Amino acid sequence: MFKTIKNALKTPDVRKRLWYTLVLIILFRLGCYITVPGVNTIVLNEAMTSNNGFAGFIDIISGGAFSRFSIFAMSISPYITSSIVVQLLAMVIPSLERMAKEGGEEGRKVMNRLTKIITIVLALVEAIGIYLGYRSSGVFINAGWLTGILVVSSLVAGTSLLMWLGEQITSKGIGNGISIIIFIGIISGLPSGITTIWKMIFTSTGFSTTGLITALGIIIGALLLVAGVVFVQDAERRVPVQYSKKVVGRKMVGAQGTHIPLKLAMAGVMPVIFASSFMTFPAMIISIFVKDVSTLTGFWSGVYKFSIATSSSSVGWGYSLANAIVYLLLIMGFTYFYTYATFNPAEVSNNIKKNGGFIPGIRAGKPTTDYLSSIISKLTLFGGLFLAVIAILPMLLRFTNLNVSFGGTSILIVVGVALETVQQLESQLVMRHYKGFLE
Repeated sequence: MFKTIKNALKTPDVRKRLWYTLVLIILFRLGCYITVPGVNTIVLNEAMTSNNGFAGFIDIISGGAFSRFSIFAMSISPYITSSIVVQLLAMVIPSLERMAKEGGEEGRKVMNRLTKIITIVLALVEAIGIYLGYRSSGVFINAGWLTGILVVSSLVAGTSLLMWLGEQITSKGIGNGISIIIFIGIISGLPSGITTIWKMIFTSTGFSTTGLITALGIIIGALLLVAGVVFVQDAERRVPVQYSKKVVGRKMVGAQGTHIPLKLAMAGVMPVIFASSFMTFPAMIISIFVKDVSTLTGFWSGVYKFSIATSSSSVGWGYSLANAIVYLLLIMGFTYFYTYATFNPAEVSNNIKKNGGFIPGIRAGKPTTDYLSSIISKLTLFGGLFLAVIAILPMLLRFTNLNVSFGGTSILIVVGVALETVQQLESQLVMRHYKGFLE
């Protein structure tokens, strides 16, 4: 591993990409501390405390920017929602579907442009809602129309800047930019988690044996979760493909054997990110328009408690169980959606047939398509269930009086993004004839 890092730093192009990524990450973290003008920080802290269920979850994703009401307070949640909307539109609008699948580079640019436009619109709506909601709480010193314009424009500009930073990291740095931003936001809260574990062991009355045992249990559990996520993210089913003899120029090239690597978690961590965004959306809307959520009653109180059950155990086991079931179904749904969006069995089958290949024991054409579809369906079922169980397990463990501060969703995102980034660094080094982490 250290040799790989050394090789990466010795290679000018890779070193440049690493430094570029690091600089943009630093800019992101600095932006998390730039508070929107006109905010009363004392009143803000009180407002955040009253909405701790929703605010706590968003604060994790934004790296503390939400609780500080910084220019990055909305993080990239509008972009995530926009991506979901665009991909759902591509499923129901034939022209968009053709553009996404057959448009090539130009089609990709059009889809990206559409995603950006919808992101700005969603960011504008969300920023206006946040201003109107927190204005009633007295968060702003002078809550006039001029302050409103300043706050809304600052929040929208912050989201736009994050979107641009993500694109720059993707094109000129290492890894997927949007995923890197989410990754950095989550791990920025790691020091506070370590402090919590330390205080669990060394309490105000001295050393606690019970606290030590609990802390060791949490650490071992987290390590097992990480190991499980790494295993599932890297696991793959290799489908053998045999190519018949063919004439190349004046030479007869013999039969060649290769394989199609079908990953167990082909969709990666995107289903978890999207499902989390969906689950917290109702709480976000309610928190914007309700000054004190503790005053909610009836239907809206139930909706809010259901939505924040992912990050709060104070709502009761009934809401947590309902939240876990819906969360599981959403993760499964997005897993299937993303898997089949990135891997088309019919298209792969046709490509194998056109190149004179076949899967041993399977006839070319529709039988090959059905065979690949069957494998993908089974892999996706297991991979999706694993992602869902890991995501909801820490939430259910809260009812065993274990304080699990670093949730399964966070671990899935952190490990998944880390593996994806390492693999991209691998490919950069392999192109330059260096061995990497996976050797």
